[in-house]
Amino acid sequence: MKRSGFADLPLHGGHVPAWLAERMTKLGTAIAESILYHYGPSELLSRLSDPFWFQALGCVMGMDWHSSGITTSVLGALKRGLNPRAGELGIYVCGGRGRHSRNTPDELRAVADTHSLDGEALVRASRLTAKIDNNAIADGFQIYLHTFVVTAAGEWAVVQQGMNERSGLARRYHWHSPAVRDFTSQPHTAIVGEHQGTIMNLVDTQAEPAQRAMLEIVREQPDATLGELRKLVAPAHHDVRAADVDLKRLGAVLATAYEREFRDFASLLLLENLGPRTLQALALIAEVVHGTATRFSDPARFSFALGGKDRHPFPVPLKTYDESISVLRRSLDAAKVGDTEKLGGFARLDRFVRAVEQNCATEVDFAGVVAHENAISRELGGRSVFDDRKPRRGGTPEPRQMTLF
Repeated sequence: MKRSGFADLPLHGGHVPAWLAERMTKLGTAIAESILYHYGPSELLSRLSDPFWFQALGCVMGMDWHSSGITTSVLGALKRGLNPRAGELGIYVCGGRGRHSRNTPDELRAVADTHSLDGEALVRASRLTAKIDNNAIADGFQIYLHTFVVTAAGEWAVVQQGMNERSGLARRYHWHSPAVRDFTSQPHTAIVGEHQGTIMNLVDTQAEPAQRAMLEIVREQPDATLGELRKLVAPAHHDVRAADVDLKRLGAVLATAYEREFRDFASLLLLENLGPRTLQALALIAEVVHGTATRFSDPARFSFALGGKDRHPFPVPLKTYDESISVLRRSLDAAKVGDTEKLGGFARLDRFVRAVEQNCATEVDFAGVVAHENAISRELGGRSVFDDRKPRRGGTPEPRQMTLF
């Protein structure tokens, strides 16, 4: 079994307000539908099983780039948006957080009945991925979110998250079924991050004698050759910093959006009369849909599409968000009736930005970009969770109700 990777994220208080959750559902569904249209369901599952791409998806949807809440909010948005159209799109999002995770077996059996799949095999895979991440590695993380995404053909990906209250971190785990050979054989790919001491890892190479001893107790023989873990560790700081972003890649996006020579041609590629701020967002959305795996090493960069709900790096520009959804939805609807020109424009836009990056883009002034975004925030309908606080008598805002994602 190959586990795709995992990410450590700071536990984060707060909530996703309705005005953002509704937009995340629309944009997340449109992005997923675009990937399904261009590349098929297997590619969407492959993307979901990549912790870097998943983080970039959350950022481009307006969530805080590094927090534990990105997992819950993105998966919730995809479940709300994709499941009502599962019969059409051929992809189902099962499970979720807390009590919703306990519904996973019944949801998987229902999908299996609809498409003549082996429901018990899917349920077994669901339980084993949770048990391996929760029990086989004694790293202090307890699974509280388990989402199983399955296609009509039976291919699946698992995204789940555990909590470690002592360290103040959540850990997200990713799996993808095409790599499955044996749930006890090479379950993980690599590990990247700070050493956190010695832990019990029953799926480590050196644990084979212990596995043998345990299996002998129940009169079975081990069947495992075991590998390492791969993980992405997000920094503890809340804000987006220059060190978190590939400034040359961001520079190419901004050049495309704001320099007239590039902007006019990029708008032509999409067959839309677009302002620079919407073009900036769409260029980053296009990269999430069409970019290769190497493009997601700095997921914080995708926060420059539509900001973040806690104003990092700037408030969510609602006018830009809504126009971006509208452009992408119009392109998808046109493609359904045979007009693929607009939807194909997103792929051309992605290639164009990369050409700009390769040929002439230079690193941008990070502080200047953030200052500019904050300066234009009001005219773009910029909004954050801090704007949702109810004022107390006397004008002092009420403190927010803090809930753990």
